[in-house]
Amino acid sequence: MTRTGASRFTLINRDYTRLWFGQAVSSVGDAVFSTTLVLWVATVLAKDESWAPMAVSGVLMASSAAVLVIGPLAGVFVDRWDKVATLLRTEVVRGALVALLTVVSLLPTDALPKGVWLGVVYVTVLLLHAAGQFFSPARFAILADLVKGEADRARAAGIGQATGETAWIIGPPLAAPLLFAAGLQWALLFNALSYAVSYVAIRSIDLRPAPPKAAAAGRTDKQQASLRREFVAGVRFFARSRFLVALLLLAVIGQFGIGALSTLNVFFTTDNLHADAHLYGYIGMAMGVGGITGALCGGRVVQWLGARRSTWISLLVSGVLLVAYSRQTGFLGGVALLFVFTVPLTVLNTAMAPLLLAAAPSEFRGRVMAVFYPVTKLASMLAAVLSGWLAGSVLTDVAGSVAGVRFGPIDTIFAASGVIVVLAGVFAWLALPGTRPDEAPGDEAPGDEAPDDEPARTTATKAAAPVPPVRDRAEPPATD
Repeated sequence: MTRTGASRFTLINRDYTRLWFGQAVSSVGDAVFSTTLVLWVATVLAKDESWAPMAVSGVLMASSAAVLVIGPLAGVFVDRWDKVATLLRTEVVRGALVALLTVVSLLPTDALPKGVWLGVVYVTVLLLHAAGQFFSPARFAILADLVKGEADRARAAGIGQATGETAWIIGPPLAAPLLFAAGLQWALLFNALSYAVSYVAIRSIDLRPAPPKAAAAGRTDKQQASLRREFVAGVRFFARSRFLVALLLLAVIGQFGIGALSTLNVFFTTDNLHADAHLYGYIGMAMGVGGITGALCGGRVVQWLGARRSTWISLLVSGVLLVAYSRQTGFLGGVALLFVFTVPLTVLNTAMAPLLLAAAPSEFRGRVMAVFYPVTKLASMLAAVLSGWLAGSVLTDVAGSVAGVRFGPIDTIFAASGVIVVLAGVFAWLALPGTRPDEAPGDEAPGDEAPDDEPARTTATKAAAPVPPVRDRAEPPATD
């Protein structure tokens, strides 16, 4: 059969391809923007200042604050609003914010006090990520309408993760030349234009608003207007779903298990792998390539094993590989093992996405993600702080050998983290019963009965949120 040029470049379906294209361009722009701001603050604004590390950490804290403060409430509005319109409005807001910062960046650096410059940067980052808290759950909800079936949803999740990983391989190398050769304003303008491209791509999606659901139509005007009531209803729905709570626990335990890598891996590279600091970039590259590999094969793995089985198997394999990584003493072996470790970790993310889509009815998807993502983000932050504190205080003097196996503070933390991930896999094996390949879409996980004060989910509602045999990775944990 002869295939047209358009069909060759279609991912799953036409509308999903357009949504993906907007995400791809926007993700590269975000990677360039984030890297540029960190480089500019560290090497230009705070150059040779003792407070430079604190100034850089402020950029990261501003983004985290938006996730933790705005994220939980954003889901209520996303569930109320038209999803495509929400995506378009957030792209307009984010593009305008970056364009405004671009104009301000035309001023000479000494035109404003350094404290004012930092304030402008922090406020812009905070507002950008605040808008992202509306974008991400709206995009998550739209995926359920654009992509049907577990296998295709798994493919979509894998493609999304691979796109995000690729953006962070492409973006940072572009940022430095743009900043130092062309200037800060050109790097910022690149991101502003990426939001414009994303806007055009999303606007071309043909997705008609869903008719109001019977349960929603019966609510009074007072209930419609009650932000607090709808937020509480979303939290109660999440808390009463044993399946969603189990998924959240898995994600939180997994964050505590692997969060040490983000904080301590640079020290592990120099102390345990005996490599020069300038080789640390290859560690990140190995994880990026592993993430892309896992994302691309994740859909097929979920198709073979089912989403739930893929989840607990990926946790077990990742935990064992993290323990093995903690015992490495050579750079090449460490890089190779870190690449292999990242593959099942990415498959895990791919497998959890369809499970979340299936467990959340359409009227609650925004609020489900508004609970899930901030809690896992908080767990990641706590894991980073805890591992840094343990390595720098409690375990700083740990050293010795058992049966000829040497251990120190950092490799001990990594090994313990791997054991935690393995325990999470065991918990997943017990809490997430396996999904048969022939299981009908919409079958509920055992124990997910409807709350007494909530209407039972009808067959139509279940059809809107099927439990597919194959699942692709959920968007990451990175805000698009």
